[in-house]
Amino acid sequence: MIQAKAELQRALAAAVAQLAPDAALTPQFESPKQAAHGDLAITVAMQLAKPLRSNPRAVAEQLVAALKAQPAFERWVSSLEIAGPGFINLRLAPAAKQAVVAEVLAAPDAFGRQPANGQKLMVEFVSANPTGPLHVGHARQGALGDSLCHLFQTQGWEVTREFYYNDAGVQIATLANSTQCRIKGLKPGDAGWPESAYNGDYIADIAADFLAKKTVKADDREFTASGDPDDLDGIRQFAVAYLRHEQDLDLQAFSVQFDNYYLESSLYTSGRVEKTVKALVDAGKTYEQDGALWLRSTDYGDDKDRVMRKSDGSFTYFVPDVAYHIAKWERGFTKVINCQGTDHHGTIARVRAGLQGVGLGIPQGYPDYVLNTMVRVMRNGAEVKISKRAGSYVTLRDLIDWTSRDAVRFFLISRKADTEFTFDIDLALKQNDENPVFYVQYAHARICSVLAQGAAQGLSPEGADPALLTAPAELALMLKLAEYPEMLSSAAASLAPHDVAFYVRDLAAAFHSYYAAERFLVEDKALAQARLALLSATRHVLRNALAVLGVSAPESMVRAEQQENA
Repeated sequence: MIQAKAELQRALAAAVAQLAPDAALTPQFESPKQAAHGDLAITVAMQLAKPLRSNPRAVAEQLVAALKAQPAFERWVSSLEIAGPGFINLRLAPAAKQAVVAEVLAAPDAFGRQPANGQKLMVEFVSANPTGPLHVGHARQGALGDSLCHLFQTQGWEVTREFYYNDAGVQIATLANSTQCRIKGLKPGDAGWPESAYNGDYIADIAADFLAKKTVKADDREFTASGDPDDLDGIRQFAVAYLRHEQDLDLQAFSVQFDNYYLESSLYTSGRVEKTVKALVDAGKTYEQDGALWLRSTDYGDDKDRVMRKSDGSFTYFVPDVAYHIAKWERGFTKVINCQGTDHHGTIARVRAGLQGVGLGIPQGYPDYVLNTMVRVMRNGAEVKISKRAGSYVTLRDLIDWTSRDAVRFFLISRKADTEFTFDIDLALKQNDENPVFYVQYAHARICSVLAQGAAQGLSPEGADPALLTAPAELALMLKLAEYPEMLSSAAASLAPHDVAFYVRDLAAAFHSYYAAERFLVEDKALAQARLALLSATRHVLRNALAVLGVSAPESMVRAEQQENA
């Protein structure tokens, strides 16, 4: 069907050019809102009505006549119908839908993937300062960022995953002081315990290991404790390494790996921050007022100018961000996506303004941002807010321990990033169709079971004739399979990995409907082989789509009612 749709797309463009040679349009097929309206829809008649000085329905009639004269439409389309003011509903011939089975099975792992485009993409996500365990907000960023990486890899991008953090500053100082207090025997609630200190049990664990002179190793650093309670800098370095190691364990449990770690402090020690400020000053993009240095960010669409350097000589938050993104650009990343919390919304305009102001040719809108809201966690109908380990919030590790990695990843990617999300632990544990990740994974397991039964009977998808697949549920499933490549491209273009989650649920639904409607291992061997071929193609696409989300595709699963009846 991929070939058929490509031929139809070219034929549609030719027909539009024939009717309106001067119209600068790139007509596209759309998916009808209701399946009863057809397989594809054409809405370009409404766009052509004005330049052709005609009403849309009359244009639609002309367009239908032009399309019917195109060989591709004659070959791949069974009907064209005009609806409403000028919509054209198109029904594909069965052969067009059947073709997708062979297309998938010809290269199952590559189906939907685009060739390498020679471009470099960096996705920065999680980027948590090592001050405590990763919380559910970091979990959502992890799911979003990693899925975006997988998604862009399907589109031919060379993707780098980067983790940006600070090992100095106020939060790190608080971490060091909190750990030192624990080392010296203080605990939360004691007289002398700092009000700003971190209270989680993990602080006591760091203190104990420091006194034991242990060595901790993270992906990007290693440190051996001195055991000296007065060695505050050593305590700081040990605590940072300890928590970076803990973060690594969390991320490994979440199946997230990073290619590079970047320290905010290096932006200062390398002189990048000062160099960035000088470039903006030299370019005339700044001015001094009230003892502070201001960026003329309103020149680039910001609602007001922003302070870069305060009167005390310290830099505001967005200045190192500008320096950091210049470094990303200079490292050859033509596209950058940042996955951050919605609390970073206010920095977007000023960072982009700074990048435009330095005059390095960085394009407008660089970098892209995907901002996520926080996550509420519910259990037994009540919100869960406290983790003993963290002290005040639910951690990523908590979610995984309470449910599973697959459930956490699927749930957190199943909604748009900027929408509120409630993680229902009870739902995530259900082994029935109410649980969306179980529903999808069970479709894959069901297919594996049928294919195994077929193999035991000497049946194989090899050499099957897809022309035998004519049942309504078969045609609907094949149509859904054919949407996969375009869905991937659209999801990447829109920075919308949740579209993959929506798609995989729809694909699972199409399969389950097919499972309920038809028998697969029928006496007609040729028909049985054809149906097994369709199941095999569906299995591959389900597995590939789940892999984009970082979710496994089990080959066997048991429903709750099956457990009860066992």
